[in-house]
Amino acid sequence: MTAAGRLTELEAWLATVLPGVEHTLAPASADASFRRYFRVTLAHEVHGARTLIAMDAPPPMEDCRPFVRVAKLLVDAGVHAPRVLAQDLARGFLLLDDLGSVTYLDALGPRPPLVSDTCLTPGAATARAHGLYLDAIDALVRWQQASREGELPPYDAALLRRELDLFPDWYLAKHLGVAVDAPMRDTLERTFALVLANNLAQPRVYVHRDYHSRNLMLATPNPGVLDFQDAVHGPITYDLVSLLRDAYVAWDEERQLDWAVRYWERARVAALPVDADFAAFWRDFEWMGVQRQLKVLGIFARLWHRDGKAGYVADMPRVMAYLRGACRRYAAFGPLLRLLDAVEGRAQATGHTF
Repeated sequence: MTAAGRLTELEAWLATVLPGVEHTLAPASADASFRRYFRVTLAHEVHGARTLIAMDAPPPMEDCRPFVRVAKLLVDAGVHAPRVLAQDLARGFLLLDDLGSVTYLDALGPRPPLVSDTCLTPGAATARAHGLYLDAIDALVRWQQASREGELPPYDAALLRRELDLFPDWYLAKHLGVAVDAPMRDTLERTFALVLANNLAQPRVYVHRDYHSRNLMLATPNPGVLDFQDAVHGPITYDLVSLLRDAYVAWDEERQLDWAVRYWERARVAALPVDADFAAFWRDFEWMGVQRQLKVLGIFARLWHRDGKAGYVADMPRVMAYLRGACRRYAAFGPLLRLLDAVEGRAQATGHTF
């Protein structure tokens, strides 16, 4: 069905779930999937809110059931996620609370191009950012405290590895046009094995999987949390990496460390299974980051080359800067760093020394 046809069907459905309520419909946002969101403005206040959000998630490309399930887990954990007010799972329609239109990314202001830059000048804006991130950390701790085995799919070796494979398949081969030969493949295999061993050894909690500035909303209570339908049960550092090494906004390492310490202290008070040694926790954070950054580079390349979504290309340098930083700090990632140098033209590769 065409997008226009879906919209007509959504309007007809809304007429049944909001009987007799005059309303208007306008685009609210779209994401990297097939989902679309519309803001429903009500003509009066009988439903307790001036606006609601309608989700259009067309089957079979999208399945609303994980969204509904995870939304309830988040709300039950005391996290401000949208309540599902009405649903038609067979047709892929949901009616939700509206958490507003201002993301953390909007609230933080202009974005720097690279991780070494800062996006805010000293003063009130910096203090505001600090408050926003502490709110996000508190919400993350509540989410992780609610963790139970068996509620969410496992973030297991197979899924982590499929994500890593996006890097050679989409970033190297498709985006850079690199022929991934046997020596390169060997370097990647050895690096992936090291990363997976670390990731899988970490304590496991609920993982949002995209806990960053585009999915956190300025709201009361703060933050509102969106785009959680792919949540899993996996490594405890993953969501913190998403937050502090965000593909869309950059923070210097001093600020990352400060917020990581504050998370770690709160996590320990909450009896979450973080390492008692912050240095060991930080190492796990960085190694988890390598997995996520390789994955994100592959996803952004796929969004451009397969789906025609060019906007993500501008964010690749920020993600690569995070990855290179970690590779420089750990000798185990030296071979990967040399591979990156070679494929990006920063070193003259005579033969293969990866």
